[in-house]
Amino acid sequence: MANLSVEIAGIKLKNPVIAASGTFGFGREYFSFMDLNKLGGISVKGLTLKPRQGNKPPRIAETPAGILNSVGLQNPGVEFFIKEELPFLKQFDIAVIANIAGSTIEDYCEMAEILSGTDVDAIEMNISCPNVKEGCLVFGTSKGGTSILTRKVRECCKKPLIVKLSPNVTDVRDIALAAEEGGADAVSLINTLLGMAVDIHKKRPILANNMGGLSGPAVKPIAVRMTYEVSQAVGIPVIGMGGISSGEDAVEFLLSGASAVMVGTANFVNPSVCEDVSRGIEEYLERYNYKSVEDIIGNLEMNI
Repeated sequence: MANLSVEIAGIKLKNPVIAASGTFGFGREYFSFMDLNKLGGISVKGLTLKPRQGNKPPRIAETPAGILNSVGLQNPGVEFFIKEELPFLKQFDIAVIANIAGSTIEDYCEMAEILSGTDVDAIEMNISCPNVKEGCLVFGTSKGGTSILTRKVRECCKKPLIVKLSPNVTDVRDIALAAEEGGADAVSLINTLLGMAVDIHKKRPILANNMGGLSGPAVKPIAVRMTYEVSQAVGIPVIGMGGISSGEDAVEFLLSGASAVMVGTANFVNPSVCEDVSRGIEEYLERYNYKSVEDIIGNLEMNI
């Protein structure tokens, strides 16, 4: 059998499949549908310093080959997560990644410091959510903002630090390099693409917030391209995501330079999709006689 284990910034994963933040809650929601031990890891629902109600509905809209969401980081806050949700997750043999978002540098730093005192395995810093009016998107769309924020958080973060990148930029490589220079241990991409859907009968946007983040199969070609570009630009591990719903999809990202993948929107369609993706990767490795996932990471032959 092929060896599916990988290591990201010192975090050992039994397989390269991580449930993406915002689509898997805190794991409880999927507990009755699948064995959580089959995951390589889980990036929990995005956390803010204080509880947040999120945006008003409607905040989800289906689109061709995807969904638009403008949930707005509804969550119970970092302290509730540590007290009520983290003990549940630590029952399982998975890497637990705390995803954090803030409106100020101080918010990010305080959360990183608090979480550094817990047994989470890593912190994923969301600098790129397109559905929060203040904070995230401002930091994630400029090299200077990304570098300053990452450097400040790095100073108080004692856990491996993953920076989640926005695709809503001119050149994602510049932002990835800024994160690396700021001290990130890894980068993850892509977050959702900013989009809008219109109700032509009401002559209004469907989402109450007008615009939201597009995810699902429709974004995969963009995500694969950006994953390849970033993996060529930085010297730190890359975690790829965007439209993955099968092992074949995941292999595209691995060949393009990702050391691991995150599965998001597909969880809404198939609650056990992460297990299916892991199995699909293993089948690919065995079909082509690879001994481990490491053998295919970045093993893409570009056309000349």
